[in-house]
Amino acid sequence: MQHTVPPPALSFRGTAAESSVIREALALTARPEVISFAGGLPASELIDTDGIRASYDHVLSRGPHRALQYSFTEGDPVLRETIAARLVRDGLAAHPDRLLVTTGSQQALALLTGVLLEPGDTVLVEDPTYLAALQCFGRAGVRAVPVPTDAEGVDVTALPGLVAAHRPKAVYLVPTFQNPTGRTLSADRRAALARHAARHGFWIIEDDPYGELRFRGEHLPRIAQLPDAADRTVLLGSFSKILSPGMRLGWLHAPAQVRRACAVAKQSLDLHTSAVDQAAAARYLAAYDLDAHLGRCRTMYAERCAALLDALDGVLPQGSWCSRPDGGMFVWVRLPDGYDTARLLPRAVEHDVAFVPGAPFFAGEGDPATLRLSFAAHDPVVIAKGVARLAPLFG
Repeated sequence: MQHTVPPPALSFRGTAAESSVIREALALTARPEVISFAGGLPASELIDTDGIRASYDHVLSRGPHRALQYSFTEGDPVLRETIAARLVRDGLAAHPDRLLVTTGSQQALALLTGVLLEPGDTVLVEDPTYLAALQCFGRAGVRAVPVPTDAEGVDVTALPGLVAAHRPKAVYLVPTFQNPTGRTLSADRRAALARHAARHGFWIIEDDPYGELRFRGEHLPRIAQLPDAADRTVLLGSFSKILSPGMRLGWLHAPAQVRRACAVAKQSLDLHTSAVDQAAAARYLAAYDLDAHLGRCRTMYAERCAALLDALDGVLPQGSWCSRPDGGMFVWVRLPDGYDTARLLPRAVEHDVAFVPGAPFFAGEGDPATLRLSFAAHDPVVIAKGVARLAPLFG
């Protein structure tokens, strides 16, 4: 028998990739009887299936060959113009030529990681931060260094010391209704972060998938709007939370040289994001009132957030703490010392309820007593029932 040589080992990126605890939790909770607070899913009943279907019908009846052909790497021109107009209305000096449409905002983050960061570089992140961002940086060989946070977001007074010690090329953050904590970076801290970026010369990656879901409090300007940050901030956005996650449409707005480099990188991945999905989204935004739709989303999420917080107040053990967000989809809970939510999760699933343990969201040492709950997908009655199922775990 001929001796065979085994194939080469996986690359560094292949071995660095780890499965998402969120995806694993979703797999555990596939049973319909499980009330899952785990996934960051928008409410299914808020997806305008009739309007979206009509938008696809319009596109496929009026211009089918254009919608079903190859398209521009940068994205559908009409869709980019529409996104830019909404950003301008909100105060950002946006332009279609600085927009790149991506296959979800997660692709935008992956493109940016390859364009802005080399293996071995450092990026500063909130502690805790968006789990998929940590996976993206880890797969690229980029070191994520945590910045301390409190109820107002990142502690900007810690930045000079961290910059001096680690010389980061970028700061990544979700400043508005953060995933996983629901916190919002205050206006003063946004301005301070922009000044630090200008003074020390690092990029800001501002991930904003939830900003249009504010149901309480005053609108805050995006970091990308601030004069000190305008030339060094890349803004990421998504239609997943406000239109449909299944359409897989995201975007980035960046300085010209960054946008150009990301477009070249995207060419090597998928040439362009689905043309028919982009055309349908552009049609929907032209034919339907997205702001009215967002108003319905905000009303529903405000009610569901209040229901979750009220229910938690009745079952959390003494000494617990939970965030009280002004928008978005998430509540962050910190149980007293001694609790380990990763060990509690299998017991929770036995009780037909699920959450996401908090430790994986930390770039540094994880806090085992934390967990994330999403209130978006369930009505108040189901939320109360699900929290009641959690109560025995805290007894």
